[in-house]
Amino acid sequence: MSPWLRFFALALCLAPGLALAQAESVRPGVNRNYENPDYDRWRSVFERPGREVFDRRFDIVQALDLKSGERVADVGAGTGLFTLLFARVVGDKGKVYAVDISRTFVDKVVERAAKEGLSQVVGVVNDPRSVQLQDASVDLVFVCDTYHHFEYPADTLRSIHRALRPGGQLVIIDFRRREGVSTSWVMSHVRAGREMVVKEVEAQNFRLQDDSPLLRGNYFLRFVKH
Repeated sequence: MSPWLRFFALALCLAPGLALAQAESVRPGVNRNYENPDYDRWRSVFERPGREVFDRRFDIVQALDLKSGERVADVGAGTGLFTLLFARVVGDKGKVYAVDISRTFVDKVVERAAKEGLSQVVGVVNDPRSVQLQDASVDLVFVCDTYHHFEYPADTLRSIHRALRPGGQLVIIDFRRREGVSTSWVMSHVRAGREMVVKEVEAQNFRLQDDSPLLRGNYFLRFVKH
């Protein structure tokens, strides 16, 4: 047996639950636009009438059924649209983590929250493989129009699984990708459709609990941590 195979076999014996890192990015460069973003410009893109998740933002928050005191992670927080709404619902005893790969976005969201007196908002700069949250630290992870920006979905999902408390929930909202129906932008920009997303998430020890008809251009999936 080669030295590499012996090492691999030993690793499996020592850590039978070991999850190997995902080898390659599924979409190299997909987050390049957010390396040094113009916050105000992107806010005008993300927080504008006509964007379905903006128009239905209050319905989405209501559907999450958040409780006072809960801890929520807004993964791919962007300009903070949902982060600030969540903070008002969970209240002073709760916590909302604004998680984004862009430090500019994170800093601006925390600054915006502070101006609105929302001290329960905490900024977290993540990396392409992990949401960078402590184990068992949140009750719900919210991923809105961001899953298609996961370069290493398996690794990122495993980090989300670790961050959730037992019985915690993962909600994913993303664009429906349908040949002959979706726009050319969606077809070229969004890597995986709903069915593929469900398969990828369930492969990381989540169970699909709800497939809500709340949205039209986007799907709304709720998963529970096994």
